Parts: sequence; structure tokens; C-alpha cells
Amino acid sequence: MQKSSVVVVADKTSLKRPFIFANAVHMALCFFMLRMTVIWHRDLIQTGKMVPSISVAMMYVIEVGCLLLSVLGVFGAYKGKRWCLILYAAGMAAASQTIIIRTALSYQDVYEKRIVREESKLLSMMPLTGTNKANRTLLHNIQEELECCGLIEGYKDWGASIPASCNCHYPGKCVRLRGSATLGAPKNQYVYREPCLPIYLSELKLAFSLVMAIQFGSGVFWIILLAMSIKLMGQIKRKQEFIALLQSNRYVPGAF
Repeated sequence: MQKSSVVVVADKTSLKRPFIFANAVHMALCFFMLRMTVIWHRDLIQTGKMVPSISVAMMYVIEVGCLLLSVLGVFGAYKGKRWCLILYAAGMAAASQTIIIRTALSYQDVYEKRIVREESKLLSMMPLTGTNKANRTLLHNIQEELECCGLIEGYKDWGASIPASCNCHYPGKCVRLRGSATLGAPKNQYVYREPCLPIYLSELKLAFSLVMAIQFGSGVFWIILLAMSIKLMGQIKRKQEFIALLQSNRYVPGAF
């Protein structure tokens, strides 16, 4: 009876399965991110757009590194190899600390610069009546996607040349042009009421905040995996010590 109770304590590695499952999820996420990066990089090459090679290389290194760390962690947990878990914990500690500190320190600076840059880019297109073809195409896409018209004063920014992308089909978002509301524009035409600039900047702020939240969340998730790996290492060590104790007393436990 005493022998059986010792064996149960020695085999108590309760974090093994949860740890393997968590890392399997992490591997799937890393593989998905790596696949998206490859597709994005390929599209950039095909379209001839230039991206800093250092940024692309860092993305590949981070994603492949996370994938390999999870493989190492799963192998260490499954085989009971503490050295694998030690390397895993060291990698997760470095990765989580780097991404959390970097996100926290760069958020405000990068956030403000990006928003100001995009706002200046759109305002440089004014007046819209004299903007070039490339800018018109960009604005038409924005108007169709965000269901807005113009940049600052709505449809008035286009003067008499209100594009089809301003045409409104949703009564709650429309304004009806009457008489001399806009000189030369078609009468009784329904266009979007809201200007695009505030909506575009709001969407941009939301998207940027989501990216930062994902990065910060990834760091927190890595800290959880780090804590699980440290706890699991302790459980594996205790199990190995019990096995050594049993063997030294010439016990042959059937559970091992």
C-alpha cells in the first residue's frame, strides 16, 4: 500500500498534457502567421513594391523561431527532457520580454507618427478637383469601402465632379443634392453625407490598436507558456528523484 502511494506522487506530472496542448495551439498560430507572411512577401515581390529587407527578415526569424521553440517544448514535455524545457523557457523569456517592452515603449511614438503621416498624405490631395489619377483611384476605393464622400466637407470637396463612388444607397447615410447645393452637380442625386477623413483615421487608429493588442497578447501568452514550462520542469525533476529513490531501494514500480 505504501509502495503504490509513492508511485502516484512520483508520476504526478499534471501539466504535461495541458502544456503540450497549449504549444500545439501556439504552433498552429505560428504556422498560420508564417504562411501569411510568405503570401504577403510574394505579393509584394510580384507587384514590385519595396519593403526593408531587415523588417521582412525579422518577421521570418520571429515566426520560425516561435515554431521551433514550440516543437522543442512539446518534445521536452513528451520525453521528459528537462534540458529541452530549459532551452524552451530561456527562449520564451527572451521573446516575451522583448515584445512586451518593445510594444509598450513604441506604442505612443509609432501610433502618433503613423496617424499624422496618413492624415498629411490625404490632406495633400486637396483640392480634390485637381488631384491626380492615382489619388482619385485611392479616394474612390476609400469612399466605397467606408461609405463616405470627400475628405473634409463631404461631397462639396469634389465640386461639380462628384464621382460615382459617392453615390449613396442607404437612406440613413445619404444627403440629397438640391438645386444649387453644388454648382454643376446633378440635381436630386443621393450621396454619402459624412466626409472620409475622420472615418478613415478612426478606422486606422482601431486597426493599429488591434495590432498592438495582438503583439501584447502574444507576449502575455508566452509568459504563461514560460510559467507552465518552469512548473513542468519541477514536476519532471520530482518524478525523476522518486524513480531514483525507488530504484535505490530496489523497488520495481509497475507504473513506470
